[in-house]
Amino acid sequence: MFDKSYIDRMFSIYPSIKTLLQESKNVKMARFFVTRYLEELTQVLNTDKSKIMPVEWLLQASCLTAFRRILSVRSERVVKFSLLRLLWLLARESHDQLPSDLDDGFFEEMIHLMHGIKGESHIYDAVPYPRFMSLQGRESALMRSGQLDDMMTANAALMNRYPCGLDADVRTERARNRERILSFFNATETDWQDFEWQKRNVIRDAGTLEKLIDLSEAERAAIQQARSAKLPFGITPFYVSLMDRAGGRSRDHAVRAQVIPPLDYVAAMRTHTHERPQSLDFMMEHDTSPVDLITRRYPGIVILKPYNTCSQICVYCQRNWEIDDVLMPGAQAADETVNAAIEWIAAHPAVTEVLITGGDPLIMPDERIHAILKQIAAIEHVERIRIGSRTPVVLPQRITPELMQIIAAFHEPGRREIVLITHFEHSYEITPEAMAAVQQFRCRGMSVYNQTVFTVENSRRFELVELRRRLRLIGVDPYYTFNTKGKEETRSYRVPLARLQQEVNEEARLSPGLVRTDEPVYNVPRLGKNYVRAQHHSLLTILPDGRRVYEFHPWEKNLALADTYIDIDVSIHEYLQELQRRGENIDDYKTIWYYY
Repeated sequence: MFDKSYIDRMFSIYPSIKTLLQESKNVKMARFFVTRYLEELTQVLNTDKSKIMPVEWLLQASCLTAFRRILSVRSERVVKFSLLRLLWLLARESHDQLPSDLDDGFFEEMIHLMHGIKGESHIYDAVPYPRFMSLQGRESALMRSGQLDDMMTANAALMNRYPCGLDADVRTERARNRERILSFFNATETDWQDFEWQKRNVIRDAGTLEKLIDLSEAERAAIQQARSAKLPFGITPFYVSLMDRAGGRSRDHAVRAQVIPPLDYVAAMRTHTHERPQSLDFMMEHDTSPVDLITRRYPGIVILKPYNTCSQICVYCQRNWEIDDVLMPGAQAADETVNAAIEWIAAHPAVTEVLITGGDPLIMPDERIHAILKQIAAIEHVERIRIGSRTPVVLPQRITPELMQIIAAFHEPGRREIVLITHFEHSYEITPEAMAAVQQFRCRGMSVYNQTVFTVENSRRFELVELRRRLRLIGVDPYYTFNTKGKEETRSYRVPLARLQQEVNEEARLSPGLVRTDEPVYNVPRLGKNYVRAQHHSLLTILPDGRRVYEFHPWEKNLALADTYIDIDVSIHEYLQELQRRGENIDDYKTIWYYY
């Protein structure tokens, strides 16, 4: 249910639009009147006779464009929903015909949009005109430098809110965690450094985990329900040591959320227990797999998946539809299947790059890793092999000198490159052990890149900026930031696309260029990555519950014919409420509404 006062607030911003809607006998007439009115507003704006600031002018023009697109017949046809009809009903007070899911999120969207098309976003109200603009020479430069100092000081204060695993106090606490875990398992420091010991002692149930850390009732229930439904779950002792013993998730929220599923996730996954490949293959990998173990979406690169499990399972794993459990026997593909996949690569000279992923391929035995790398390296047209692995984060003990000798043997500058692609999701995951694992690759001339998934757990102001800064200092280049996929089971992790755009433009942009090297993307099912920075998407409409509907353009655009992809985002209003629940001042995020 929505607050009815929202209706008056919305129409009070632009009474003319309400009058046009009221005087229209039907939706067709309303479309004619309102779109004509918006066209006139656009023409007036383009005469540039207004006295508003140029940045406000640009925002006003953007809002007008977005509103006109929302009201188009094409948008209504594609989405099968008419926002114009909803506005028409609201203006005519036909409340008995309103959709049942109409809520405050819709009105928040429309109120901000109305303010935007009027040139009254108010986002610059508290921002004084920069004095250095009226000065020249050294005087201007000194004032500008002072302003930049103030800006970075404020940013640093926000970044300092987020702890890192390299901080002295965190390292001290984790040393105590390690001692407690070793005592529980009656193990030694030598055991701790042995990745096979870590694998043998993966924690697989709530009963064991709650003897090592405090669990909330919801955490305990979610793990128990997940296990009873045979959903994949497991955590390495090392990764448990990254969790604070006390509950509350004040500092370790991102770590816990990575592996402890929320109850709504478990409920959604349980409904698909017997149809996971059909229902949970969100990226439609079945439709892009020309042969077993191979996925191909782009001209020059393929994915090879020889191993479909990991040392622990991330809750929002892209391939939760094919992973049965942590370290499941039989996860390693048969030799003949792997050989057939590699022969397929050899038969396609257009493929110059192979991403070996899974699952986590570095969990395989050394000899198996060597055999696969040797076969791929023998293919003349393969010039780069990527290894996708989260072991530096969750099981850094696996990066042994013996393993590194195997991998480094196939790294030949000028001929073939070996690259590690890993997944740090929060600065709290960065540890001395992870840094040492990364440096094993870097000291042998191999690059290490990071892919981050943008979730509620790392989406606060400057939270990703701190992650990027810390990653660069340990030798990891930020590579991709993925907007959380639209999978229904991971809905509570999802962040509005507008928040990712806001992060890129207002936070990442303030970092030095070598730190903000990651590309923000939305991974489109079947088609592949959609580059958010390049604006390869369009807003189609806003649903009654406040969710935006976007049309994502294929990467082939201007190169070849391909379908677009329609996706329903999560509500900005609901997202901001969640941030507020976590202690954030949502006024700090007020510009989010104007990223379309």
